Amino acid sequence: MPLVFAAIAPHGSMAIAEWCKPEERELAARTRAAMEELGRRFAAASPDVTIVLTPHNIHVERGMAVVLAGTMSGTLESGAMPIAMRVPVERELGIAIAAAVGEAGVPIAAVSYGANDTAAAVFPMDWGTQVPLHFMGGRDKPPKPIVMVAPARDLPWDAHVVAGRAIAKAAEASGKRVALIASCDHGHAHDPKGPYGFSPASKEFDDRVVELVKRDALGELLGFDRAFVSEAKADSFWQMLMLHGALRDAWHGDFLSYEAPTYFGMLCAAYRKRG
Repeated sequence: MPLVFAAIAPHGSMAIAEWCKPEERELAARTRAAMEELGRRFAAASPDVTIVLTPHNIHVERGMAVVLAGTMSGTLESGAMPIAMRVPVERELGIAIAAAVGEAGVPIAAVSYGANDTAAAVFPMDWGTQVPLHFMGGRDKPPKPIVMVAPARDLPWDAHVVAGRAIAKAAEASGKRVALIASCDHGHAHDPKGPYGFSPASKEFDDRVVELVKRDALGELLGFDRAFVSEAKADSFWQMLMLHGALRDAWHGDFLSYEAPTYFGMLCAAYRKRG
């Protein structure tokens, strides 16, 4: 069975109302509304499992990674209240993804943490995974199983497209209804008071990404200049390439929102099969 749902979703904790202090709750109101809409579309698609592409979990030198521990667990701190999440890992699909990506010629490591019994192990969950799942499956009763895949910025760009294609192939072969979420925050240098300072490249990068999403032209990311991507301080580029590889030209994107209320940009888009 092919993919049934796909999305680009941000991972700024401010998208979660309960995490925000009262004076912060309007900061990302547009994003929050769009994330809630993604949640409705996710639920309507009724996936059995969710694949999350995140830049903020384990980093493997010269290789991607997929978590095979039986569970992922994490807590968003530093807000008005801690937000905890614990979800099962769909290990069978994770193993299939590791095999498919490796067979496609892209280096990938299957990873676990803690307990030597991999199925009993609990792997740390990053905010890039937790924030999208807060709206899409992570708080279901029971929570939807997931597979977490980490990109590798030191691999060639086209390797990410190839990996995305292999992930879609593994999803189709699984016989499960699979959702794919590219967890993406974009330019991180919008505000001179932010941790990355100010660069006009952040706004230019985000404007171009918005335009590509609206035109269903994510493949044009491959034509970006490397220095420009680096200067924009984006956390989204590699996951979007993987999403492009998985969806190719068979899906249509619905642009839902974009804003940069602090130092980084957040974009929401839902994808559906053409026809």
